[in-house]
Amino acid sequence: MTANRIWAFLSGCGVGSLGGLIGLGGAEFRLPILIGLFRFGALEAVILNKAMSLIVVATALPFRSSTVPLASIAEQWPVILNLLAGSLIGAWLGADWATRLSSQTLYRVIAVLLVVIAGILLLGHSGEAAGAWLHGPAQIAAGVMAGLAIGVVASLMGVAGGELLIPTLILLFGADVKLAGSLSLAVSLPTMLVGFARYSRDQSFVVLRRNLGFVVAMAVGSIAGTFIGGQLLGLIPSSILLPLLAAILLVSAVKVWRHA
Repeated sequence: MTANRIWAFLSGCGVGSLGGLIGLGGAEFRLPILIGLFRFGALEAVILNKAMSLIVVATALPFRSSTVPLASIAEQWPVILNLLAGSLIGAWLGADWATRLSSQTLYRVIAVLLVVIAGILLLGHSGEAAGAWLHGPAQIAAGVMAGLAIGVVASLMGVAGGELLIPTLILLFGADVKLAGSLSLAVSLPTMLVGFARYSRDQSFVVLRRNLGFVVAMAVGSIAGTFIGGQLLGLIPSSILLPLLAAILLVSAVKVWRHA
């Protein structure tokens, strides 16, 4: 194994651990590594990032099941379907809308939104389950709109959308931070598959075949990382996870703002 593949495994493991612990795809943290450390071009890095995020999201859900049982997630199927009703449409339309939006304005709005959400989470929630902000038809309508916006953002930026999904699940539906992480993965997976199918028709996806050894090394590292993160989930209390999530939101906001 070359040094490049060893670093691919280690970096995949590190980002995957974060994904398994919090319930994220880790795209915002992986992208600078792909560009800065491994010197991939921007478009190649985005494609590789999408593939690795999909692997993290797909494996983190079962690895977290020892702490958040799959039955508990299945019980929340109305919430999952509520968000998917918007996010699947948003993921498909995101690429088309990208040509009509000012990307700089979009990224800066998202960055400010991430900071606001981090503040709300820190000031108003302890990490345990709290009351939902809305109920009934208003909650359903808000869930569809939130899902639509998150699907568009995830598609445009090549991320799983967990940074926005988890706060939405906590604030709008009253889920605790651990359950919200798993529900986020359940919503992210089909959303990412739709976005992946939409973009896979682009010839730029040959980068995955051209760098197959690197992709396999990072994928194996990502799976190992999500397993580690899933096991850590049962050891770390919610009171620590919520500030950690807020910190991730703030770091993501800085990265998104700089990207603008």
